[in-house]
Amino acid sequence: MNVQPSPEVAAALSEGRPVVALESTIISHGLPRPDNLAAAQEFEEILRSQGVTPATIAVLDGELKAGLTADELARIANEDVPKLTVRDLPVVLAMAGSGATTVAATSWIADRAGIRVFATGGLGGVHRGASETFDESADLTVLAQVPITVVSAGVKSILDIPATLERLESLGVVVLGFRTKDFPSFWLTSSGHELDWRAEDAFAVAAVMRSRDDLGLTSGIVVANPLPEEQQLDPVVHDEALERALAEADAQGLSGKEVTPFLLKRIVELTGGASLSVNLDIARNNIAVAARIARAAAELA
Repeated sequence: MNVQPSPEVAAALSEGRPVVALESTIISHGLPRPDNLAAAQEFEEILRSQGVTPATIAVLDGELKAGLTADELARIANEDVPKLTVRDLPVVLAMAGSGATTVAATSWIADRAGIRVFATGGLGGVHRGASETFDESADLTVLAQVPITVVSAGVKSILDIPATLERLESLGVVVLGFRTKDFPSFWLTSSGHELDWRAEDAFAVAAVMRSRDDLGLTSGIVVANPLPEEQQLDPVVHDEALERALAEADAQGLSGKEVTPFLLKRIVELTGGASLSVNLDIARNNIAVAARIARAAAELA
């Protein structure tokens, strides 16, 4: 099954111009309507304004899409489509269905299309209590197998951050702090966990990408890009909301797939929507950095 690039993406790839992949779950599940469509259009425009072609990834009518038309983008924003990870792709394709792609599925489809850089909000990771539940995002294992560079604001603080970093190390995924050695925790600039490596600019990241390719390695690169401190969620508000949401989830006996959606929804509610506003700033910040990396990688190719 081949990926169907949009004409815009196909032309950019054939000419060696920079392209950045964008996930579609932030549109379908991460933001409320109708703000989600406006945000999706804004994200693509950030890339175009920097001379980079956007490739929003999704599955529509049984086809893997790399780059969406205006009508297709509206479908993802307005239709009730499922969230798809890699394991779901064979099923949805066989059924000629549609869906929005997670970090894992977006990475896999983007790589198959020949796209080397991907901007997202935050990665999935190892969940709290995973030693008992074995609850771990497929994002991690896919990044161990797919040579794509993902720009993210670390992982959400609802996850087990040190365990996630350990798993990334075990899986051979390079983690570069973008102008920092302090791993971010999505809404917060710092998680308090130090990274081994930092990259000072987009060309430093592109050089690591080229070196990885020269070595014949096929694992991904995570570029951990923190929000500026003045844009982060108030740490006191964050800590209080997280503690309360975790306690409520425990009191309700939630487990497995029920936990993350509950926690994210409650944190939005408990912060009065402030966390949702920070989500948008995170996406904008990561997309802008990914654009610079894609341009640098195109220059070094």
